[in-house]
Amino acid sequence: MIEIIPNWHPLFVHFTVALFSIAVLFFILGTALPTHKWRDQWLTVAHWNLWVGAAISLGTATAGWFAFNSVNHDTPSHAAMIEHRNLALVTLAVFLPIAVWSLARYRAGKPVQVVFLAALLVAQGLLVSTAWHGAELVYRHGLGVMSLPKKEGDGHAHEHSDGAAHDQGSGTMPADMREPNALLHNEGDGHAHDEPPAPPHGVQENTNTANAGATTPMKKPRDHVDDPARPHTH
Repeated sequence: MIEIIPNWHPLFVHFTVALFSIAVLFFILGTALPTHKWRDQWLTVAHWNLWVGAAISLGTATAGWFAFNSVNHDTPSHAAMIEHRNLALVTLAVFLPIAVWSLARYRAGKPVQVVFLAALLVAQGLLVSTAWHGAELVYRHGLGVMSLPKKEGDGHAHEHSDGAAHDQGSGTMPADMREPNALLHNEGDGHAHDEPPAPPHGVQENTNTANAGATTPMKKPRDHVDDPARPHTH
């Protein structure tokens, strides 16, 4: 059997909420606009969504009962689970008779009444409340969540020792941190750095990173200096 993490309840419950909500929407449109040319199509869609939603809700309730007895939880989340379970059972107990009522009236060819629509609105309110409490179990109490993501990687703002912040990876610094005559270069890590001061005049710079491909001319030895008084030898 296919494993669904944490269980099958989230898979069924979304169909239940969507189908019932669409059914209520099209029942409202078909009742509020009786002369519209699409009224019959709207009511047909509403009936079918209500019936299919009622059938799937049986699987939703079964999977929810299994989740209630299998998901790890603590004392606060247990109280929230009980409230969600009770609301779900009341919602199911309201929607199932409405679906049977809808089927009976549809087979008899009777139109939708205001009382039927009012019952649908009450059931929709219960459904929204049940779904909200179910979301609270996951997003507030963390039920069914295996792990939480860790904050890592670049692109987050960092703060310097003087309190000024900059964005790592942007390659820029705040304007108030730049010195007037500083030459800036980017080393690829997203931070700007000051150029080292130039060496004194006449002193050869010894570095392996600047002008890697260039060669520095060497001074001639003193014994090769041309001296007019010294004879040339070959």
